[in-house]
This record gives sequence, C-alpha cells and structure tokens, in this order.
Amino acid sequence: MKIIKVKDYEELSKHAASYLIEKVRKTPNMVLGLATGGTSEGTYQNMINDYKENQTSYKGITTFNLDEYIGLDGDNENSYRFFMDTHLFNYLDIDKSKTHVPRGDGKDTLKECDTYELLIKEHGGIDLQLLGIGGNGHIGFNEPGSSFQSRTRIIELADSTRQANARFFERLEDVPALAITMGIATIMESKEIVLLASGEGKREAIKRLLHGEVSEDFPASILNKHSHVTIIADEAALTGLN
Repeated sequence: MKIIKVKDYEELSKHAASYLIEKVRKTPNMVLGLATGGTSEGTYQNMINDYKENQTSYKGITTFNLDEYIGLDGDNENSYRFFMDTHLFNYLDIDKSKTHVPRGDGKDTLKECDTYELLIKEHGGIDLQLLGIGGNGHIGFNEPGSSFQSRTRIIELADSTRQANARFFERLEDVPALAITMGIATIMESKEIVLLASGEGKREAIKRLLHGEVSEDFPASILNKHSHVTIIADEAALTGLN
C-alpha cells in the first residue's frame, strides 16, 4: 500500500486528478470506477480544467460508479447520477452511454444489482477504482458488517452515514435509508485502487485502515489485502500517523 502525503485538500485534488489524467492518456479505452461525495469534487473539477486546457479525451473511457440511493431518479439533484453529470460528465467529451451509475429508481432493484454486476464483468472489470472512506470505514456504501465476499446489492445505510450525508439534503428525514452499492468483492477485483482522504474528520478512519486489524467491522481494512492500492491523503488526515 503506497501513501502519498499532500499538504491540503487543494493539493490532494490536483494530485489525484493528475494521476487519473495520466492513466487515461496512457490507456484511452480504460474502465474507470468513480466515487461521489465532497472529497472527489475537487478532483473532478481539476479534470474538467485539464480538459478545457489540454483536451484530454475521454471518448473511449467507460465508467462505473460505486453506488446510488434507492428512490431517487437521475434528475434528482441529490442522486449520484445527477452529481456525476453536473460535476464531471457534462464537461468532458465522454460518451454518456458509457457512464454507468446504478439505477435506484427502477421497478426491480434486485435485478438492477445483478445487471450492474454483469455489466462490469462484460467490460473486463475495473482498471482503476477511485474510493473515498467513511468515518466508520465504509467504502462505497458497504457499511460495517458487510461481507468481504459481497457483490453489488441493496444495503441499509448506517445512521452515521445518513447523518454525514444530511448536509446535502434539506432534512435528515429526506436522506434515503437504502442504497445500491458495488460489493466489496467487486471493488477488490479492480486492478488498481486509489483512495482519497482529506481533513481531520478522516484521521481515525485512516489510522485504523493503516494500523488496525483486517475485519468486516471496518470494511476499508480489506484494502490491505489488495496488491495495488494508493492512498492520497492530506496532512490533516495523516497527522500523528507514521
């Protein structure tokens, strides 16, 4: 596991974007796994800036997002499809038909899970998966207790996760209780994983990831078993850690 320490969120965002852009230029038909949330916003903005300045092309890129709320359609401003469109896809030359986000508004969400898993396999798996980390160690929406053998599925969100995400909604009650998430086994099949962590609020999670036991009680701990993981974290997230 490689750790890249940067000064702050701005530097993290620039470094992560540069890392992804270099990969895209070297492999213009790669499959990217993407994450939503505040930590990735700066990375995506830097990718947009690069596209405007250097025209790095994404025409051959296929993307798979980690998760989506159940009950929200893609036009809902709190859906992850909406997030990805408005924070990245709308500003690149990427083919929208190649950008995949689980559908949380379908009639048969169980079938959607199976379809999404199959679609990833049909594309040969994910070449590089971008991750954030929750304070409770969740990756994607794989909450504590998730099986390391889990595949794309429906999951009940922990109270702490809903509270953390409530800032994006008018009220806590508006935060969906269920989501579709890529499973841990699916994530671990990615050829490469890049995890971003910023701020002292992620310090304890990073500490446990680096120095704690590998346990399903802390889903991110499984990353210690992957052969190609890079953590990009700022000083605030790494303070006091060796």
